[in-house]
Amino acid sequence: MQAQKHMEEQNTHHIARMELANRLFFRLYQCANLMHKTGGRAVESEGLTTQQWAVLGALSLPDKAGGISINELANYLKVSRQNLTGVLGRMTRDGHICATADKNDRRARLIQMTDTGRHVWAMQAMPKIHAFYDQALADFSTNDIAHTLHYLLKLLDNMDRLDGTSIEEPLADTP
Repeated sequence: MQAQKHMEEQNTHHIARMELANRLFFRLYQCANLMHKTGGRAVESEGLTTQQWAVLGALSLPDKAGGISINELANYLKVSRQNLTGVLGRMTRDGHICATADKNDRRARLIQMTDTGRHVWAMQAMPKIHAFYDQALADFSTNDIAHTLHYLLKLLDNMDRLDGTSIEEPLADTP
């Protein structure tokens, strides 16, 4: 009798957990969609998409000034190399990035931000991105933001393990 009651409690707990998980992942899905929609509006006047925003953000990291391989960039952004190739092609065409030979491996190509890309990123896009952040995070305390980031990083780590593509040391968060 006691064992059956315990099993029923575990089952009830599991059902409640799965309902919460469903709500959580649905909200993440909605947030991602709205991030693309509203974030895209924030930078569209600079000729950027949210994907290009993410690429420029990754390339703006101080330790990536010398460039980053396409594979490393795709892993960092959690996109396929194929999806990234089209974005990088448009960004190269627009003069925001360029591909250079890796000094350590002449066959490998490193993606770097051009002077034009740095200007668009720092002088034009970043002020609009910061305004977007202020609006999207209205009513969030600094503690709220830190806690949200903590839990999203835990979720990302678990999902990386599921994907099997996690890297040893992730890049710093994109500014």
